[in-house]
Amino acid sequence: MPSPELIAEDLAPGDSGSLRVDWSRLRIERIRSPEHPLFARVYDRLWAEFGDLGEMETRDVIVDRLAWDPRRPVGDHALLYEMLAVVDGDEIVGVRDHTAIVPNLARARAEPAAARVVVHLSHVIVEPPFRGGGLAGWFRALPVQAARECFEAVASRAPRAKQIALVAEMEHPEERNPRVTARLRSYERAGFRKIDPTVVRYVQPDFRSPQEIDATSVQPLPLVLVVRRVGRETEESLPGDEVRAIVEALYGMFGVHAAERHMQPLRAVVEALPHTEPVALQPPLSTEGRG
Repeated sequence: MPSPELIAEDLAPGDSGSLRVDWSRLRIERIRSPEHPLFARVYDRLWAEFGDLGEMETRDVIVDRLAWDPRRPVGDHALLYEMLAVVDGDEIVGVRDHTAIVPNLARARAEPAAARVVVHLSHVIVEPPFRGGGLAGWFRALPVQAARECFEAVASRAPRAKQIALVAEMEHPEERNPRVTARLRSYERAGFRKIDPTVVRYVQPDFRSPQEIDATSVQPLPLVLVVRRVGRETEESLPGDEVRAIVEALYGMFGVHAAERHMQPLRAVVEALPHTEPVALQPPLSTEGRG
C-alpha cells in the first residue's frame, strides 16, 4: 500500500506552518490490514490513550473496519477505514485513524456533483517531542486523500468530490480539561469550526461490550462536532440538511458494529436536527449559548 502524498493544497487554512516539517528522517505508513507490521503497535498506542476514556473501539471492531472496501458498500454507505503512522527509524512519533464515508450511495451515483463525503477523524496522537512542529497539521490534511479515494471508488467517472467534510468528535470546552483545551485550540487555529451544540446535541455511541450495556443501560457520550468543510472554511453556518447528512453518516458507520437497540437512543438526536434551517458554526473554544 503506497504512502499518502504530502499535498500542500489539502492543508487547513491555519496549518500552512506544516510545510516546514523536515521529512528527511520521517516516513508515513498507511495501515489498511491487521497484517501490517505496525498494526499492533499503533492500535495499542491508541488504546492506551483513549481506551479508559471510553473513546476507543475494541481491537475486533478495528480489525473489521480495516476490511471495509468502498467498492463493497455496507448498507447504503461506502466506507474506507485506515490508520496512519509517522515513523522516525523504528520509532512511531505520531498516529491517527479515520473513516471516509460516502452516504446515500444511490443519490451519490445519480448526482455525483452533489454527493457528500464525510470523514470521521477518530483519533490522533503526536508524541511530545514532535508536538508543535507541524505533524498535527498533516494529520488533519491527509484524510482528504481517503475521502477522494472513497468517492472515486463509487463514482469513478465523476469529477473529483466537491463536498468533503472532515468531522471530529470532541469534548465540550466547559470541561476545562487542559488536554481538551489544547486540542480544541489546535483545531481552532487550523480553521475548523464547531457546529452549534445548542442545536446539535450530539452523542457518541456507547463503545462498551453489548453485555456490559445490557447489564446497565446505554450510556452515550455527549460530545461536540468540530468540522472543516474543505474549500468552504470561511462560511459561518451550514444548512440543516448538511448537518443531518453528517450525523447520519457517522451513525451509519458506528451502527455497523453496534446492536440496533443500543443505537436507538441516538436516533432521537437525528430526529431533533433541523431539516433546512442553517446552523451556526462557532470557534471550537467558544462557550457562548451553551444550553
